[in-house]
Amino acid sequence: MKLIVLLFLCHCASAVRHSLHLFYTVSSGVPNLPDFVIVGMVDDIQTIYYDSNTEKLEHKQDYIKKDTADDPQHWESQSQRAQAAQEWFKPNMEILMYRLNQTGGVHIYQNMYGCEWDDETGEVNSFEQHGFDGEDFISFDVKTGTWIAPRQQAVITKHNWNNNEIFIAFLKNYFTHECLDYLKKYLELGRSSLLRTELPSVSFLQKTPSSPVSCHATGFYPGTAALMWTKDGVELHEEVQHGEILPNQDGTFQLSAELNLESAQPEEWRRYQCVFQLAGGKNMASTLDKTKILTNWENPPDQNVIIIIIAVVCVLLFTVALIVGAVCLYKKMNGCRQQKSDCPSSSSSTDVGSKGSQGTSQPLMMEEAKS
Repeated sequence: MKLIVLLFLCHCASAVRHSLHLFYTVSSGVPNLPDFVIVGMVDDIQTIYYDSNTEKLEHKQDYIKKDTADDPQHWESQSQRAQAAQEWFKPNMEILMYRLNQTGGVHIYQNMYGCEWDDETGEVNSFEQHGFDGEDFISFDVKTGTWIAPRQQAVITKHNWNNNEIFIAFLKNYFTHECLDYLKKYLELGRSSLLRTELPSVSFLQKTPSSPVSCHATGFYPGTAALMWTKDGVELHEEVQHGEILPNQDGTFQLSAELNLESAQPEEWRRYQCVFQLAGGKNMASTLDKTKILTNWENPPDQNVIIIIIAVVCVLLFTVALIVGAVCLYKKMNGCRQQKSDCPSSSSSTDVGSKGSQGTSQPLMMEEAKS
């Protein structure tokens, strides 16, 4: 499990799964980035945001804003919990760095928890994970109600938290009942946007005449979808390269799948179809039509033009090589050194629904667990 990678891919569109995720991110040594950030997400759409610079909990969706207006005390309570979480996570980051013998540099500690619900089968999966620099540190097994430490440095924390019966009981109740209640609440409040379905626009793209043909679907919602290529109605596998589901700025999603047609004859192209499947069983099939492929190339030039172009390119490359060589020699003679710089960044996404004491009154890396 890589906590820094917060992207979940799904190529199965047979069921509708809803999710409530919340992420706490603490960073050290990252310039121009708040050292503490909370992001909340419902169905992979950001709903709340908090950082240590503003110290204000912000709503990112209209239905969250409406809930805030209807119950201002609840929102104030959530804001106080976010501030309290900041007070616990930041010093515990220092304790964790000490345990892992890290004294400086760029480091990221993340806590991710939440639940996922299949509204067709009723299945619920909950989770609680803590990671440092992309590696597991400690996690909570919801089924057994115990903390698991994959690293030796986390054993002290595991024992302390497992011995805290009040804390364990609270977590069991949250993951068994509260998390799902929160998720269903926000699904109901945001029904018009979260439970909508939108089919995409589908286009065929090709970079060069010999490149694979890409089927690009964009503007669909929800983000649980699949894209496949078929020939005569049979799904293709070896010739197909699947892309990732990516978000659009308007809250919809996009997805691509490339088909290698090197072995296909031109007259066979219309036997191929790009099939889009949206969660809930809504499908779209688009027949491959060579005349409708969007490209950024024109008809190929004749052979004489190609020879001239190659000759010109060779001359230019030779000239560039001479210039580069002269520049390198000049720098060497003057003792110049090429400067390099890294620009670390951190991104996270989360969801509404607070565990209360888990991120607020429970220190994460302290030697003694407290209720």
